[in-house]
Amino acid sequence: MRRHFTATGFVVQTSRTLLHWHKRLQQWMPPGGHIEPDEDPAQAVLREIQEETGAIAEVIPSVPVLPFPYPGQVQPPYTILLEDSAEAGEPHQHIDLIYFCRLADSVETAPDPSLGDFHWVDEDTLRSNQPLDLAACGVAVPIAEDVRLLAIKAIETARQVLRSRF
Repeated sequence: MRRHFTATGFVVQTSRTLLHWHKRLQQWMPPGGHIEPDEDPAQAVLREIQEETGAIAEVIPSVPVLPFPYPGQVQPPYTILLEDSAEAGEPHQHIDLIYFCRLADSVETAPDPSLGDFHWVDEDTLRSNQPLDLAACGVAVPIAEDVRLLAIKAIETARQVLRSRF
């Protein structure tokens, strides 16, 4: 089976994370997509976040950078998922590198509505497993369990990183 590398970013602000309605998959998802040639996974996730939401983000470090100037270091993802995909009619799998990210500045970014149906989802909503309203039809749709649990973990991780800096 063919496999493609992808990168996905859970963008966190305070105790919320950004999800959008993925029309083809018919589910709530964080921003993400295919890693382009000559792009490392961290670059890919930040590009995908900007393309899909208009927001400038940064990767939340999952491990410290080691103190040497060469070779360069790329932040590793929090986890890697293996997902079945049938995009473009060709069954294949995505090797999806999952990153936790935060907005690059403290200003709240409201994604451009022309880019899709986005929700800043708070931790309480995620923990109580509440469905999100789909603006196009007014129907509430549950969040997939993997997305929900990773979103909670992203919020927890961002909070821990913030605490450790002060």
